Amino acid sequence: MKKILLLAVCILFFGKGFSQEIPRFNPDTIKTIQLDSAVNIVSQKFGVETFINAIITDNSFYQSFRNMKKYGFIAENRIYTYDKKNKVNGRIYRKIRHSPKGPVKMEYLVKQDTGKVYKKNGKYQLYTIEMFDYIFMNAYQSEFVSEGPMTTGKGAESNESYKDKLKTLIFAPGRPIKGLPFIGSKTQIFTANMRQYYDYSYASGTYLDSIPVYRFKVTVKPDLSNGTKEGLMIKELTTIFDQRTFEILGRYVDMKYSNMLFDFNVQMNIEMSYFGGEKLPTKITYQGNWDYPFKKEERASFLIVHKDYDTGK
Repeated sequence: MKKILLLAVCILFFGKGFSQEIPRFNPDTIKTIQLDSAVNIVSQKFGVETFINAIITDNSFYQSFRNMKKYGFIAENRIYTYDKKNKVNGRIYRKIRHSPKGPVKMEYLVKQDTGKVYKKNGKYQLYTIEMFDYIFMNAYQSEFVSEGPMTTGKGAESNESYKDKLKTLIFAPGRPIKGLPFIGSKTQIFTANMRQYYDYSYASGTYLDSIPVYRFKVTVKPDLSNGTKEGLMIKELTTIFDQRTFEILGRYVDMKYSNMLFDFNVQMNIEMSYFGGEKLPTKITYQGNWDYPFKKEERASFLIVHKDYDTGK
């Protein structure tokens, strides 16, 4: 059960992306978006429902992660672990060349580990880091497969079923998810009942110095009672849209929740860019604390940068 819950929390990715709720070292120093001004809802041909519908129905964000396996690229992964005072006590750095051709998909260019990273038996100190390997190392090494549409997590309670549920959490926030213990229903922030607890706003801006974008932000209303706020798992969901195509280029989520079984505080950010006309992932950040009864509290952050895509165009 711990593994299922931690997997759900530690891979929930979503561009605010520059401020961190957890007061400690922030590995993300790459500023990518400059906001211009708020957008006047009355004067536009679209409104809140336009953004919400685009978020719920979008499949291109997920497809971009599938498509990256078709290309060669360089991945730089920086992982940090922390003690109870939020001081860095472990570091992992990987520079990897991914190749879509041949039997060897992944070549380590640099591989460095310092501090408290591994146990005596060779396993990682933190399950969060084990999940990082599960998510990204597997993606770098596996073949590109043209899969069907993403499911919504229904079906038997197998590992593959949980993967489908987690894909929905990551790439399609707001869709219903069945069978995810304790937190599945709390992700549906766009239902009629949940909308009363959130404010919506959007602004225009520029992404990567040249791409005109909209930033659509969903945040918990500030005047709610403390009890109501504590019951809302998603504190903020921000989505970046390309103004020219309404493609989603970025997603940020701030989540915090506590009950008798677990306690977590997580902020995550994903950003995309265009390479030869293909939208592909360029940056993923995570800051998170995870506490589970009778287990060591886990504190970690990571920064993942993909660059130098070879699209052959």
